[in-house]
Amino acid sequence: MSEIHDQTYRRYAGNREPMGRAWTVIAWAGIRAMLARKMFLALMLLAWIPFLVRAVQIYAVTMWPQARDFLPVNAQLFQRFVEQQGTFVFFICIYVGSGLIANDLRANALQIYLSKPLFRMEYIAGKLSILLFFLLEATLLPALMLIALQIAFSGSLEFFWNNLSVIPAIVLACVIRVIVAAVSMLALSSLSKSTRYVAVMYTGIIFFTEAMYGVLTFVTGSTRVAWVSITGNLDNLTDAIFRQPARYETPMLVSLLVLACLVVVSLSVLERRVRGVEVVS
Repeated sequence: MSEIHDQTYRRYAGNREPMGRAWTVIAWAGIRAMLARKMFLALMLLAWIPFLVRAVQIYAVTMWPQARDFLPVNAQLFQRFVEQQGTFVFFICIYVGSGLIANDLRANALQIYLSKPLFRMEYIAGKLSILLFFLLEATLLPALMLIALQIAFSGSLEFFWNNLSVIPAIVLACVIRVIVAAVSMLALSSLSKSTRYVAVMYTGIIFFTEAMYGVLTFVTGSTRVAWVSITGNLDNLTDAIFRQPARYETPMLVSLLVLACLVVVSLSVLERRVRGVEVVS
């Protein structure tokens, strides 16, 4: 004869995590899921090839000082590296970011997320952290490692002391590029249930604004219209951050304002699109 046990109320004996940390669960789950994809790992390895090329360049200049005449190691080298990594920022955004919210919308999982003790901003922060993690790994991390290699190969801090502004410039330029790309991609991902459509929208915006800049430059004969191009604004701001001559006639403050407006609009879209039943406990 089977026994029936009395299942009365029992106090929860587990650990109760403080409110505000739920975003870390979303972030690490997303990061682990992406790291399990071989195609994505191949993309991340490909993103580090420019680092290897620059590392060889720094080593060659250190071993053979005469190579500095045609392979200079200066602030411009690190600026060009940051800008070149923009190509991989584009592909990582598409691969990682296009489905971050779109997949949840397609599976009707957003209501499940927000019906739990999870705030809307925690959900957004968790999804955004996934994209920021990989974008910074492909931009800021290799750039800082190049600085470390230069110091290690030369055996002195001469380059560091002579270029004190390079490290802050690298950090600021990478962070701005990554935030603009990540926030705008996440906003687009919240507008559709189709990851392909999101990828097409992101690609279209980047190339359309660049094409519009080309047409307006041809018509006006001036680069002052570079503010219509997202890439142009990022490059213009990067020139200012690295204290290099501006390649466009567009004022730096205008480029900064355009990018700031893009981020604000993207956050507004996220605030409107990510909705559910929020439960506070």
